[in-house]
Amino acid sequence: MAKVDMRGRDLLAIYPLKREEIETILEVALDLKEKQQRGIPHRYLTGKVLAMIFTKPSTRTRVSFEVGMHQLGGYPMFLSAQDLQLGRGETIADTARVLDKMVDGIMIRTYSQAEVEELAAYSRVPVINGLTDLVHPCQALADLLTIYEYKKRLAGLKVAYVGDGNNVAHSLMNAGAKMGMRVYLATPEGYRPNEELAEIARRDAAVSGGEVVITSDPEEAVREADVVYTDVWASMGQEAEREERLKVFAPYQVNGRLVSLAREDYIFLHCLPAHRGEEVTAEVIDGPRSVVFAQAENRLHAQKAVLTLLLAGQEA
Repeated sequence: MAKVDMRGRDLLAIYPLKREEIETILEVALDLKEKQQRGIPHRYLTGKVLAMIFTKPSTRTRVSFEVGMHQLGGYPMFLSAQDLQLGRGETIADTARVLDKMVDGIMIRTYSQAEVEELAAYSRVPVINGLTDLVHPCQALADLLTIYEYKKRLAGLKVAYVGDGNNVAHSLMNAGAKMGMRVYLATPEGYRPNEELAEIARRDAAVSGGEVVITSDPEEAVREADVVYTDVWASMGQEAEREERLKVFAPYQVNGRLVSLAREDYIFLHCLPAHRGEEVTAEVIDGPRSVVFAQAENRLHAQKAVLTLLLAGQEA
């Protein structure tokens, strides 16, 4: 099935992946999606167990990984912070060395990127980053899959991200740059993307023929864009900043006036959950150019591809 053997690898962020590895994930995701839609069994992970650690609540991440493992024939084991000894002082390293004796892979959704990297450093089984405050690689893979399905290509497309330079923006930026896309990020001063990740993206874009532009002007970003993307202005853990953020981000709302600058056949993306009337108007997210629910579904298919490639590899 796969062009590239990724068995045993971790998925901690998008930027370490090679372009052909991302292409392989997308190719496998499309194949698995077709099999699911046609009712063709694809139980490539029969007998495999995925430990799923959640220290951050989730809807899409939990459901998509649980359903994905079930459809692949494996067993998803949900572990909240209350289910583990982490909250009572057990180290990440010890947790990794216990779990890897009993499971075939670990998915973790948490706050700190350092925790995910430490878990991977001590685990002998693949570790998948389900989200951290720094990056959201699984979301970016679903984003690429969605864009490819609707646009039939990635290279050369202009993607405009408007809003907070957060984990979603980081992974979208790194993924788009790797695939030769023109990525424009419009953020307020003080809320720009991580500069280290931005520099990695610029270097990747120079190789792929893509482009990375960080601006404070949402109109510059959206003008002639093929894809318009936004996210909530206050992410989980930023509730205390909510009122201040509402004021700062008000000029960055994605509304009918702003998207009128995009290409006529643009598509609108949002990783959800969405706050209508804040980062996006109902006119846009519920309009004919919005593909946010297809995008949400593609979390399932992209993650099934990751699980298959990392846990079964070319055996699938």
